[in-house]
Amino acid sequence: MPGTVLLAFIACLRLCAPGDEGLPVVGGVEAQPLVAQVRRLEEALDFVGRPLSAAEANALRLASERPGDEPVAAIQSVLDPHVLFSVHVNPESRVKVARGPARAELVQGGWRAFLIKVENRAGITAPLEIASPNARAPHVPSTGAPDPKASVSDADVRDRFLDVAPFFGPPLARALSGLELEYRIVELHSRDAGKREAKFEFSVGHGTQDLGFRGETSVLFYCVPSVPVEIEVMDEDGAPVMASFTIRDSRGRVYPPPTKRTAPDLFFQRQVYRETGETVSLPSGTYEFEFTRGPEYVSQRRRVSVPDGGAAAKETFRLRRWIDPNASGWVSGDHHVHAGGCAHYESPTAGVSPEVMLRHVRGEALNVGCVLSWGPCWYVQKGYFDGKVHPLSTERHILRYDVEVSGFPSDHCGHLCLLRLKEDDYPGTARIEDWPSYDLPILQWAKAQGAVVGFSHSGFGLAVDSDRLPNTLMPAFDGIGANEYIVDVTHGAVDFISAVDTPPVWELNIWYHTLNCGYRTRISGETDYPCIYGERVGIGRVYCRLEGVLDFDRFCDAIRDGRSYVSDGKSHLMDFAVAGIAVGGDLALDAPGSVEVTARVAARLEEAADPALAARPTTERPFWDLEKARIPGTRKVPLEVIVNGEAVARAEIEADGAVRDARFTVPIADSSWVALRVFPSSHTNPVFVAVGGRPIRASVASADWCRRAVDRCWSSKSPRIRAEERDAAQAAYDAARAAYARILAECESRRGGG
Repeated sequence: MPGTVLLAFIACLRLCAPGDEGLPVVGGVEAQPLVAQVRRLEEALDFVGRPLSAAEANALRLASERPGDEPVAAIQSVLDPHVLFSVHVNPESRVKVARGPARAELVQGGWRAFLIKVENRAGITAPLEIASPNARAPHVPSTGAPDPKASVSDADVRDRFLDVAPFFGPPLARALSGLELEYRIVELHSRDAGKREAKFEFSVGHGTQDLGFRGETSVLFYCVPSVPVEIEVMDEDGAPVMASFTIRDSRGRVYPPPTKRTAPDLFFQRQVYRETGETVSLPSGTYEFEFTRGPEYVSQRRRVSVPDGGAAAKETFRLRRWIDPNASGWVSGDHHVHAGGCAHYESPTAGVSPEVMLRHVRGEALNVGCVLSWGPCWYVQKGYFDGKVHPLSTERHILRYDVEVSGFPSDHCGHLCLLRLKEDDYPGTARIEDWPSYDLPILQWAKAQGAVVGFSHSGFGLAVDSDRLPNTLMPAFDGIGANEYIVDVTHGAVDFISAVDTPPVWELNIWYHTLNCGYRTRISGETDYPCIYGERVGIGRVYCRLEGVLDFDRFCDAIRDGRSYVSDGKSHLMDFAVAGIAVGGDLALDAPGSVEVTARVAARLEEAADPALAARPTTERPFWDLEKARIPGTRKVPLEVIVNGEAVARAEIEADGAVRDARFTVPIADSSWVALRVFPSSHTNPVFVAVGGRPIRASVASADWCRRAVDRCWSSKSPRIRAEERDAAQAAYDAARAAYARILAECESRRGGG
């Protein structure tokens, strides 16, 4: 094509370009490296889903074939109409920016790609940094003060409508190339529809912004409305339910984009929760919907096309269970959920409302969610506490506000979970700082009003370098888990310790040792959402035997009495019994003998293993997960009978989701506790077996470990116990030492000193 015809063709393209005010042509540029960079740019534009038109691609091809430096001006003529920002880096590396001719149009809930024209007279090879106050991520520290002011204003939420994503993927590098001229890609997303202004700041490193704010520019965007997609979601039986939806486009980008979400959709999660009649707004295009409702359901995927034109669309989703513990009388709960305090929330001091939390409980098919107010959000969230089930609760989903003693003076001894309180202010206190500085008096006060109490995230402070259960390594007792439990259990002040949200060996080791000493604390499952697990509520669960109507008091009684098992929801140990005595109960034998252990068990793994997760140690999240129990090369997991902490029988079960009867015969030589586990996925509470009416004194090693652990705990905790409380604390620790000494002597006597 003759040069004059090419120039006319390019001129026609420019006349058709949107919002073209023109940019100055950059000269003094060698053609060959620019042509090579533009070819990579074309590939990148194809990848991000914003390819050049056929006419533009042809014009670039023709331009690149021109001799000498002729391609330089022709390339700029083709690309400049798509430039939103023109950046100039002077020889001193100072950066200034000007608005380009591209039409400033975004789409609500979607992404648009624009070009950045970079004239790089410094030859700098640092990354081009782009920032916008309208695109910062929500992260506001909590003050934890009484009468807090809102951490995030309505205006701040309103202005933070934008996402900015410079494209650095292949074939483009993150850093500038050093060429005198090159083009980069930036993708922009708008949460809102309508007119919105955003400010942008450019630099190539600290101190490179030009003087007089010339490294900044503002753009007024028109954001095209997206399409409301109405959701209809049904359970297997056709009943409408709340479900979890993770929505991705063809490039795997999540919608609605997390950082721009506002409650009830949360920015630290990939999924959103929707029920029948609700909508999710999406730009036109094709998406993959992943939908489920917690670990009792099969995760399903479906492609959904959202049409052009702005007309509302409607999609129907039917869920599929692989197991229904409710149908067998087992209800699920997560006793440790937070609605505020964590930096995950927009305003940690205030948190989110009960309406938001109930959506999460329903969307993960939890029957009970215990929302615990704690230090950073105490003065706001405790306003939802009234000592009753929240009125938003339904027949199948209960929400209850209670307390985690965390961010209080005693939390160095271990965070406490206080359920079913009637009064949530410790006597004589007006502020958090007035509460006791060690745990025992708080536990005793709570139990006196009928609360069910225990330790949260039990493994913290109890780390040991061993995979064996039980083991006699001595942890540091320097954390916020079930540390002072070693003392408080001897005072009858602890109903449970929590499991599933810290490494299982750390949690279970101290529990096994105290069970071997004859103490009867139970375990309950928790997530500590969103502080430990922000992905969703119910990653750690307790399943309680609860016939009839769902009731919070009976749920707490089941936790206290151990009529339950804990699980990640991917394996289930229902109806566990020893000689017909159900989980949590007591069996009396006149003499040593064999007992029959029975249960209805189920587990579900995908047929293909996840090798990365399977190889991950139990000290890395997720701490409890059925994939870690997979027997290599199979779809099977081990089911073990535990007597006094030791595995005495084992079977391999197919993790195909089917419910199977399990049956073992095991010998009982002396008074013992018996449990069932799929490690590290699920664990029952014990059945306690008394032989000849004698208490459980199962292990000299356990009694000795517990006695020494009291000393270690005192050494760690006593420096932070207030001076005026230290004598009472010392007396409590001395009583625990004496209790373990008596138990040790009884163990040695029963074992003939061995």
